Amino acid sequence: MKRVFAGNLPTDTTERELNDLFAAFGKVFSIKLANDVFSGQCKGFGFVEMEGHEARAAIAGLNGRELRGKPMKVNEEQPRDARRGGARRR
Repeated sequence: MKRVFAGNLPTDTTERELNDLFAAFGKVFSIKLANDVFSGQCKGFGFVEMEGHEARAAIAGLNGRELRGKPMKVNEEQPRDARRGGARRR
């Protein structure tokens, strides 16, 4: 099972819409959009869980594809420390 990051999404994106996009590449096990606490709107990113080979196909097929005029960024989820360049220093 792989967890895929989907970013640069429009703020009105729904889980159903994201599911429809990813389901074209295989079975979607779960979707979690990051939503703003106050407005309830999508913060512009979310995570999708799929089988490994299907996730790789979705990444190849959706990365850079436009969703309502915005090119999506789709890749394999990276550990939090790796995205930030290592441990935080104080």
